[in-house]
Amino acid sequence: MRNSAGPLSLRGMTHAALFGALTALGAYILLPVPPVPITLQTLFLYLAAAVLGGALGAWSQIVYILLGVIGLPVFAGGKAGLGVLIGPTGGYLAGFIPAAWLTGRLIAARARPGFAWAAFAMALGTVVLYATGVAQLAVVGKLGFSTALTVGVLPFLAGDVLKIGAAAGIYLKVRDHFHP
Repeated sequence: MRNSAGPLSLRGMTHAALFGALTALGAYILLPVPPVPITLQTLFLYLAAAVLGGALGAWSQIVYILLGVIGLPVFAGGKAGLGVLIGPTGGYLAGFIPAAWLTGRLIAARARPGFAWAAFAMALGTVVLYATGVAQLAVVGKLGFSTALTVGVLPFLAGDVLKIGAAAGIYLKVRDHFHP
């Protein structure tokens, strides 16, 4: 898709919408850990970025966020609305867009990326996601930086390592269907 469908093509936007919907599905598979629940959203973010590339991967997350902003219950726990974006978890959601873009760009930078490169790209995308998420969590939650890191990153590290490993492995299995 990266090579055959531009970001504004019908095919490209259809794929972006599909991955946006998958990200929404991932929001319903969660462990309700306050203040930020653990979900499978990032698994689909990583797959969108790897399969679609940077631009379409980012578009898929824009689609996802717009669905939530217009009122569809696609955010974690079935939440919706602009209030979620300005709340404590909104920085993570906003971070989906640059995380997908960066991850997709890094994976696309290699002609045939292997597991290690895909996982590395996804890990760097996660750093972007954590940075935007922790920043907003600290400000909105009136938390110190170390407290925001403690509640907004540490509980998620092991799960994100597992999701990155799974996404990189899935990508390697499906990439030839999308990038012959």
